Amino acid sequence: MTDTALPPEPAPSDIAAISGSLLLEFGAAWCGYCRAAQPLIGQALAGKSHIRHLRIEDGKGRRLGRHFRVKLWPTLVLLADGEEVGRLVRPQDVEAITALLSMTKPD
Repeated sequence: MTDTALPPEPAPSDIAAISGSLLLEFGAAWCGYCRAAQPLIGQALAGKSHIRHLRIEDGKGRRLGRHFRVKLWPTLVLLADGEEVGRLVRPQDVEAITALLSMTKPD
């Protein structure tokens, strides 16, 4: 799903420069909540090719998560032309993620 070529930990300015819709997914590979959310996120993104999806490995020493004030994983941050339009923390169903994604329109 990740289709944006960026460094492993992009700078906030790299993220802000992306035009269109972007879903940032903050989490960690070992996080049980993050692993449980993967199929839900995949289902919600199916058919929404206008939304780019970027997974960001978060944790101690990772600045991008702090920039977006991430406290719990997974945190989904939806951006439109570099501006936050919505966020969802620890999604537990496809409907909640779909509602978040509906906050942006196809380019």
